Amino acid sequence: MEKSITEQSTDTHVIRKEYEEKQHKKGQHDFKRCKDEQHIEVNPEDKRIYTLSQEKSVKAVIKLGVPLIAGMFIMVLYNLVDTYFIGLLRDDYQLAAVNMAYPVMMISIAISNMIGTGASSLIARSIGAGRMDKADHTLTAGFVLTVINSLIVATLGLLFLHPIVRGLGAQANTFDYTRQYVAVILLGSIFTMGNYTFGQLLRSEGSVKYSVLGMVAGTAANIVLDPIFIFLLGMEIRGAAIATILGNGLGMAVSLFFYLTGRTLLRPRFKYVKPTAEILKEIFWVGIPATLETLLTSAAYIVNNNLAVAYGELTVAAMGIAQKILSLGNYIYQGFAAGNQPLMGYNYGAGNYRRMLAVLKAGVMVVCSMELAVMAVYGTFAPALVGIFTDSAEVIATGSRVLRTIMCILPFVGSVSMSRTSFQAMGKPQYAFGITLVRQLFLYVPLLLLLNRQFGFGGMIWAQPITELIMMVVSLTLLYRTIQTYQGR
Repeated sequence: MEKSITEQSTDTHVIRKEYEEKQHKKGQHDFKRCKDEQHIEVNPEDKRIYTLSQEKSVKAVIKLGVPLIAGMFIMVLYNLVDTYFIGLLRDDYQLAAVNMAYPVMMISIAISNMIGTGASSLIARSIGAGRMDKADHTLTAGFVLTVINSLIVATLGLLFLHPIVRGLGAQANTFDYTRQYVAVILLGSIFTMGNYTFGQLLRSEGSVKYSVLGMVAGTAANIVLDPIFIFLLGMEIRGAAIATILGNGLGMAVSLFFYLTGRTLLRPRFKYVKPTAEILKEIFWVGIPATLETLLTSAAYIVNNNLAVAYGELTVAAMGIAQKILSLGNYIYQGFAAGNQPLMGYNYGAGNYRRMLAVLKAGVMVVCSMELAVMAVYGTFAPALVGIFTDSAEVIATGSRVLRTIMCILPFVGSVSMSRTSFQAMGKPQYAFGITLVRQLFLYVPLLLLLNRQFGFGGMIWAQPITELIMMVVSLTLLYRTIQTYQGR
């Protein structure tokens, strides 16, 4: 039988005794026992556990989601800034090359996601169950695995650089630009992957603000460095890639600073450098399906680009601009989904299924409301938004058409994303991966091919909105029934 919250409070106090003794010297108890010993009282200096366990659902969703959205709005400038400054070169082929190279960044993030999602899920569940020692061990394993994976990605990617660039859809006018961008991104894999993974690990313990500070620092560096490398040093698209990598490096350094200076609830420890078989199994059990999800998304993105090339390389540039503008709306639902994950993981570990249902309902309501507002802005100002990045009338017209179509995904895809992260948080990646498998392999790609064949470019860009509408219904139904099943036991 699942432990009650009060029983877990006692376990947490015992397991964290050593940790509390050290914190007491600093006058900062993370937990202290109430006189009636019925629950854990969290002092005002550390409200992370209170937010995860007791805060009103809507308030908890907003408190964990909004800072991440703010950080992601800033982080999206990584791509928008590159696109903006490269657009100032008045070379649409370099714009197209940045878009073609994007799946390489997505693949790096996918592998980061394997460790970040797997470790974060186990960390949140371990904290909820009162196993802080296991949470520390899992955190350390996440650090070690990130370094190993980044070295593998950089080595293999550079060895097969030319076939990779061809596979991305680059042709005569875009091949060299794409190759330059991809080579730098691969060389800096440790920074990209470290920045992404360490941010996830911070969020797993409820340290959302620290995660956001890393995003802000990295993006600010990219904004400053882009014009220096692109124009002042005359490196053009290669300079944009270097600025992006250096920005990621600073973001990773900020996350490390918080861990190494003892400001976090958890800490990497040298004695835990060697992970146990159980921890590795848990990380990869959740993490590998999460990686496959992102890889499937990347594969679908490549199929989309290769279909779009048939309508001209400038069409690829237009689609890239529209996708990057849409990413501002995407980061709203992604921020709430990321904030939702530790909430779901903690309460699943604590056996508090009633709260899980309340968090799910609150999250869907908040996300859908915000995304409808974003759609109104996109629909009204599409040509002006696309025109920020290019002077080409053709690219502006095509980009506006694409944006006004694909923006229709926003009210639906947020629910799909929250369902996936909830299953990952619960340690049930088979459901999360199943959602993505159906979504990308059995719905989106077939619809992409079918609608492109039947209706041309106009049909192709409607494939994603139709897919997300169907998947919203499927994923929410599956998650709701799964939680209800646990609640009824």
